[in-house]
Amino acid sequence: MNTQPNPELTSAEIASLWSNYLNDSMAVQTISYTLSQVEDEDIRSVLEFALSLSQQHVQFIENLFTNEQIAVPDGFSTQDVNLNAPRLYTDDFFLLYIQNLGKLGMTTYTMALSNAARSDIVQYFKQNLSTSADLLDQATQVKLTKGIFSRAPYIPKPERIEYINDQHYLSGGWFSDKRPLNAIEITNLYYNIERNRVGAALIMGFSQVAQSPEVRKYMVRGRDISEKHVDIFNKIMHNDHLSTPSVWDAQPTDSSESPFSDKLMMFHITTMNTAGIGQYGAAIGTSQRTDLIATYTRLTAEIAKYAEDGANLMIKNRWLEKPPQAPDRNQIARDKG
Repeated sequence: MNTQPNPELTSAEIASLWSNYLNDSMAVQTISYTLSQVEDEDIRSVLEFALSLSQQHVQFIENLFTNEQIAVPDGFSTQDVNLNAPRLYTDDFFLLYIQNLGKLGMTTYTMALSNAARSDIVQYFKQNLSTSADLLDQATQVKLTKGIFSRAPYIPKPERIEYINDQHYLSGGWFSDKRPLNAIEITNLYYNIERNRVGAALIMGFSQVAQSPEVRKYMVRGRDISEKHVDIFNKIMHNDHLSTPSVWDAQPTDSSESPFSDKLMMFHITTMNTAGIGQYGAAIGTSQRTDLIATYTRLTAEIAKYAEDGANLMIKNRWLEKPPQAPDRNQIARDKG
């Protein structure tokens, strides 16, 4: 039996766990609210599974950080949610929201796992990756059963191997003919349309209920950005006569009573901004038409500016927790003198 003590956590492991704690402590509150409102029993089952996962993650990290003598982040608590607030979203939206969380979890835990070395941390993130896949599958199966799953476009099956013969394949200039989108480019566009639709609906609800006028203004701006990006991606798809994600019942209700604190809602949008920049970066790296690369680059810059303004607003209100960081060696040297 191995009796060797665990090595110290690395900066990468601390970063992943710290971020995981903030995200899941938020998820505990948001999912608890959805469970206070949901009526469909199949969707409730998926939400309950998601809540149990987030609660387990929060408890694991609290225990780990306490044992390692690492400060546990404030994160979010029951003070950040009002379970008695009126319904703000539909059951169908709750399901799509959870499906999106499952996708985000798989991306996040893949990165965390690839940067972990300590055996207990590796096992933790392996388990999280597996259960995120289970959550995504459960949400997808319920959508399929209810007939609300939107499938990506079909294209002809390739019957032979082909190689790119000339530079025109990469061309996407304003004054030259563009080739049809390839399967990878379609996938990126389709996913980013769906993801932005979820974001637009979520943030539209936030814009109705935020307490602070500054936060409401920020949410309206984010809603408009998401809707604009959907329109841009839709147009690109429609130019090739490709279907886009179907319209589903995602509009928030007319409630103006907030189920969440402004701090929680701002943090939630911060995580969406981070995910959006990452997804656009992946699309830039895998798209081969120059016009698509230019479009994603321009839209990434827009999200980055929006994210910066959001961070400044959170700092102004003392809502933004500082991540663990390296010591300032220059300051230590100055203090010594």
